[in-house]
Amino acid sequence: MMIAPTSADSGPATPKPWYTHLYLQVLVAIAAGVLLGHFAPSAGEALKPLGDAFIKLVKMVIAPVIFLTIVTGIAGMRDLQSVGRVAGKAFAYFLFFSTFALIVGMVVANVVRPGAGLNIDPATLDASKVSEFAAKAHDTTITGFLTGIIPETFLSSLTEGNILQTLFVAILFGISLALVGDRGTPVLTLLENISVAFFRLVSILMRAAPLGAFGAMAFTIGKYGVGALANLAFLVGTFYLTSLIFVLVILGIVARLSGFSIFRLIAYLKAELLLVLGTSSSESALPALIEKMERAGCPKSIVGLVVPTGYSFNLDGTNIYMTLAALFIAQACNVELTLDQQLLLLGVAMLSSKGAAGVTGAGFITLAATLSIVPSVPVAGMALILGVDRFMSECRSLTNFIGNAVATIVVSRWENALDEEALENAFAGRVTREEAPVLRAVAAE
Repeated sequence: MMIAPTSADSGPATPKPWYTHLYLQVLVAIAAGVLLGHFAPSAGEALKPLGDAFIKLVKMVIAPVIFLTIVTGIAGMRDLQSVGRVAGKAFAYFLFFSTFALIVGMVVANVVRPGAGLNIDPATLDASKVSEFAAKAHDTTITGFLTGIIPETFLSSLTEGNILQTLFVAILFGISLALVGDRGTPVLTLLENISVAFFRLVSILMRAAPLGAFGAMAFTIGKYGVGALANLAFLVGTFYLTSLIFVLVILGIVARLSGFSIFRLIAYLKAELLLVLGTSSSESALPALIEKMERAGCPKSIVGLVVPTGYSFNLDGTNIYMTLAALFIAQACNVELTLDQQLLLLGVAMLSSKGAAGVTGAGFITLAATLSIVPSVPVAGMALILGVDRFMSECRSLTNFIGNAVATIVVSRWENALDEEALENAFAGRVTREEAPVLRAVAAE
């Protein structure tokens, strides 16, 4: 499609009408889904395929986007020492803040004690409701996790939907392409051109985001109902407030020390955050996060390493949930854990949160894995929170998503590779001269 040059090429693009903004469309869709699910529950449940279909559409392009981003980023750097340095800094960041999130959840649970006074007899709970999750947790071991990173074939890493397998193969191929030198230049150019087409495909798919959010929210409210929150409102409220404090205070301090505002980052990612809220899945916004982090001045090579890896190893929201929920169950069942037992719980949670990375419903499964190893807390107690887990999964996903966005900018800053001007332009909503023709082309389609 030909794009006629205009005077806008030398200045900001014309602002789009307010009703065309994705974040407003998703927000309206979420509100409509809540209303439909509340007043017509059966109709809301019937719309589950809308949400599922949209998430499948996004997952369809996640593996190619990650592969292309990482390969072109690493091969374009040609400096393999910097690749190892970035990976080392990213994992150091992940380990520290993942552990810190576990500690935050444990401290809040001990101070607030959301489960105290419930006096639940574990023998009266229906353990069969959580048996499926316990079985998955039993099958998910550290050894199985490590061997599972290696795909059956090169191509299966792009077809089976396992982010870590895609990451593993992309890093190896990117390094290989960098090592062949000038002979790899035609391949690199081809992959860069293909990546442009894939990101255009992502922008097309994102137009279906309001429908996906509408269907997913209508199903959640229709099936579980807002009333399901009443009995465990204190736990849900404690978790949401803890996650909010973690994001605004702890990650806010990290952002300030790195030279940017957490509030401006959240405003910049508002459309993606609303999408995560509507679908209860951070994966639904993964390709968009990669694109937006690059637009905000983070190098492609760093974005390609930090974002996909963070989706498995930097799960701040999931970690807060794990220790908070585990101690809630213990308190509800009148099981008083000593400091040694709580430290054991913390250590097991650190390992199990990595062992179940990339598994659907990872938050609930990692909790089951943790409790199965710590015999003091009854696994059957998970039945207490099964009804509200869906509502807490939204907060887990939002916290995880913001945490990975912060990590990407911080690691870019540590590498002295952050484009300050691009970051400011992105946060301010300004369109650069280079972006203007592309955005007009998207709008014209």
